Amino acid sequence: MQDLLFDMETSDPDDALTLCLLATHPDVALRAVTVTPGSRAQVGLVRHLLSRAGRSDVPVGARNPGAERDSVSGFHTVWLGALSPAEPDALAHEVLAVTLAKYPDAALLTGAPLQNLRLLLQEHPEARVSRWVAQGGFAGDNVVPPEHRLPKFAGRRTCPTFNFNGDPKGALLALSTDRIGSRDLVSKNVTHGVAYDVAFHERMRPHRDATAGLALVFEAMERYLREKPEGKLLHDPIAACAAIDRDLITWAQVDMVRERGEWGAELAPGSRTSISVALDRESFFQTFVRARPR
Repeated sequence: MQDLLFDMETSDPDDALTLCLLATHPDVALRAVTVTPGSRAQVGLVRHLLSRAGRSDVPVGARNPGAERDSVSGFHTVWLGALSPAEPDALAHEVLAVTLAKYPDAALLTGAPLQNLRLLLQEHPEARVSRWVAQGGFAGDNVVPPEHRLPKFAGRRTCPTFNFNGDPKGALLALSTDRIGSRDLVSKNVTHGVAYDVAFHERMRPHRDATAGLALVFEAMERYLREKPEGKLLHDPIAACAAIDRDLITWAQVDMVRERGEWGAELAPGSRTSISVALDRESFFQTFVRARPR
């Protein structure tokens, strides 16, 4: 099993779906969850989902429990009803440091702006991350072969990316430090290519009760698709599945660049940073529902 830490936010359904998926995935031992900014409303949402998945044992950290904005999207209360605020176990960087010391081979999956990772690196000089899997970054035409390019990004070498631009200093630090063993960036040139739509939902139906987490995902998307039948792009769930099975992504070794608020990649053989070039969609689905024999 893959020991995993998940750093998340709650401004859209993506991260909550990912939390549900990881909480009970048979190939994952979810060791900690951290939240940014980490309001008590966010912590209440996370604890509610962990409880429903039978994982109340997972420690939860928050960057700023006193944040004035709750930072929870309206969808979550439409789906789950009113949720009680809750306290975190500790500050997010402290939870990350303690958990990584206990599970030094754990991977860190980030689906949010990188303040918590930055604070881990700044406040805990002893901390090491063996593998960082980030939902973020961009690979343009100079990296992605023509057959794998999405039309919406045609002709681009750089593009804004929310999670990295949410804390550029944190992104630049994480991309340059030697305290992270390997960096796998699951970028928007891949994540914008797969949506959880009505067809995906129907394919999910036979697997809906395979785990408590998948049941929650199905329940959430049953509600979501009533209002938005076009579906939801699966940014963070793709990154989560890449953390579980790295082979479902085609990777390129790169150095990341930032130009005028946009991010891009330059090929750099031998780099410890890899970025997604293409996704095996069938392998992704099978990892998502855990149907593939291992």
